[in-house]
Amino acid sequence: MAVRIRMSVHGRCNRRIFHINAVEGGRRRDARPAELLGIYDPHVPVGGNTKTIQWSVDRIRYWLSVGATPSRSVVKLLELGGILKPGSPFHATSAKDALKLKKSSPILKAVEEANAARQQQPSS
Repeated sequence: MAVRIRMSVHGRCNRRIFHINAVEGGRRRDARPAELLGIYDPHVPVGGNTKTIQWSVDRIRYWLSVGATPSRSVVKLLELGGILKPGSPFHATSAKDALKLKKSSPILKAVEEANAARQQQPSS
Protein backbone atom coordinates (compact mmCIF):
# COMPACT_ATOMS: atom_id res chain seq x y z
CA MET A 1 0.00 0.00 0.00
CA ALA A 2 1.17 3.53 -0.72
CA VAL A 3 2.70 5.66 2.00
CA ARG A 4 1.23 9.09 2.69
CA ILE A 5 2.74 12.03 4.54
CA ARG A 6 -0.08 13.55 6.54
CA MET A 7 -0.93 15.20 9.83
CA SER A 8 -2.40 13.60 12.94
CA VAL A 9 -4.13 15.59 15.68
CA HIS A 10 -2.78 15.66 19.23
CA GLY A 11 -3.27 17.86 22.30
CA ARG A 12 -6.29 19.00 24.24
CA CYS A 13 -9.33 20.88 22.98
CA ASN A 14 -8.61 24.41 21.77
CA ARG A 15 -4.88 23.71 21.98
CA ARG A 16 -4.28 21.22 19.17
CA ILE A 17 -0.90 20.39 17.74
CA PHE A 18 -0.28 18.35 14.61
CA HIS A 19 2.30 15.64 14.06
CA ILE A 20 3.54 15.24 10.49
CA ASN A 21 3.78 11.48 9.94
CA ALA A 22 4.60 8.93 7.28
CA VAL A 23 1.63 6.51 7.42
CA GLU A 24 0.35 3.62 5.31
CA GLY A 25 -2.27 5.08 2.98
CA GLY A 26 -5.35 3.16 4.12
CA ARG A 27 -5.03 3.72 7.85
CA ARG A 28 -7.12 6.01 10.02
CA ARG A 29 -6.15 9.61 10.82
CA ASP A 30 -4.49 8.99 14.18
CA ALA A 31 -3.03 5.56 13.33
CA ARG A 32 0.41 4.54 14.49
CA PRO A 33 2.86 6.15 12.05
CA ALA A 34 5.74 4.49 10.27
CA GLU A 35 7.80 7.53 11.26
CA LEU A 36 7.28 10.90 12.96
CA LEU A 37 8.63 13.57 10.59
CA GLY A 38 7.75 16.77 12.41
CA ILE A 39 5.51 18.72 14.78
CA TYR A 40 3.42 21.75 13.82
CA ASP A 41 2.01 24.04 16.51
CA PRO A 42 -0.37 26.54 14.87
CA HIS A 43 -0.76 28.63 18.05
CA VAL A 44 1.26 31.80 18.47
CA PRO A 45 2.84 31.90 21.94
CA VAL A 46 2.07 34.84 24.22
CA GLY A 47 4.43 37.66 23.34
CA GLY A 48 5.51 35.90 20.14
CA ASN A 49 4.63 36.57 16.55
CA THR A 50 5.27 33.27 14.74
CA LYS A 51 3.86 29.75 14.65
CA THR A 52 6.20 26.87 15.42
CA ILE A 53 7.17 23.96 13.21
CA GLN A 54 9.91 21.41 13.82
CA TRP A 55 10.71 18.82 11.18
CA SER A 56 13.37 16.56 9.82
CA VAL A 57 14.00 17.84 6.30
CA ASP A 58 16.25 14.90 5.39
CA ARG A 59 13.62 12.32 6.37
CA ILE A 60 10.83 14.21 4.57
CA ARG A 61 12.94 14.33 1.40
CA TYR A 62 13.69 10.62 1.79
CA TRP A 63 10.00 9.70 2.02
CA LEU A 64 9.17 11.90 -0.98
CA SER A 65 11.98 10.24 -2.96
CA VAL A 66 10.64 6.73 -2.30
CA GLY A 67 7.17 7.68 -3.52
CA ALA A 68 5.25 8.91 -0.47
CA THR A 69 2.41 11.27 -1.36
CA PRO A 70 1.86 14.29 0.93
CA SER A 71 -1.64 15.51 1.80
CA ARG A 72 -2.75 18.97 0.63
CA SER A 73 -2.16 20.58 4.02
CA VAL A 74 1.32 19.04 4.27
CA VAL A 75 2.13 20.26 0.74
CA LYS A 76 1.24 23.82 1.83
CA LEU A 77 3.52 23.57 4.87
CA LEU A 78 6.37 22.08 2.83
CA GLU A 79 6.07 24.90 0.28
CA LEU A 80 6.08 27.53 3.03
CA GLY A 81 9.17 25.87 4.53
CA GLY A 82 10.98 25.75 1.19
CA ILE A 83 11.17 21.95 0.99
CA LEU A 84 8.88 21.79 -2.05
CA LYS A 85 8.83 24.28 -4.89
CA PRO A 86 5.43 25.84 -5.77
CA GLY A 87 5.29 24.03 -9.12
CA SER A 88 5.99 20.59 -7.63
CA PRO A 89 4.01 17.58 -8.91
CA PHE A 90 2.39 17.27 -5.48
CA HIS A 91 0.93 20.77 -5.67
CA ALA A 92 -2.80 20.62 -6.23
CA THR A 93 -3.97 22.70 -9.16
CA SER A 94 -7.45 23.97 -9.82
CA ALA A 95 -9.55 22.44 -12.59
CA LYS A 96 -8.96 25.48 -14.83
CA ASP A 97 -5.18 25.26 -14.41
CA ALA A 98 -5.22 21.53 -15.11
CA LEU A 99 -7.21 22.15 -18.29
CA LYS A 100 -4.73 24.83 -19.40
CA LEU A 101 -1.80 22.49 -18.78
CA LYS A 102 -3.55 19.74 -20.67
CA LYS A 103 -4.21 22.00 -23.66
CA SER A 104 -0.64 23.33 -23.73
CA SER A 105 0.98 19.88 -23.51
CA PRO A 106 3.23 19.21 -26.54
CA ILE A 107 2.51 15.49 -26.35
CA LEU A 108 -1.23 16.08 -26.44
CA LYS A 109 -0.81 18.44 -29.40
CA ALA A 110 1.20 15.81 -31.30
CA VAL A 111 -1.46 13.17 -30.65
CA GLU A 112 -4.23 15.51 -31.77
CA GLU A 113 -2.31 16.38 -34.97
CA ALA A 114 -1.76 12.68 -35.71
CA ASN A 115 -5.45 11.94 -35.20
CA ALA A 116 -6.42 14.85 -37.47
CA ALA A 117 -4.00 13.63 -40.16
CA ARG A 118 -5.43 10.11 -39.90
CA GLN A 119 -8.98 11.42 -40.34
CA GLN A 120 -7.99 13.45 -43.42
CA GLN A 121 -6.47 10.46 -45.22
CA PRO A 122 -8.93 8.74 -47.57
CA SER A 123 -9.77 5.24 -46.42
CA SER A 124 -9.35 2.45 -48.97
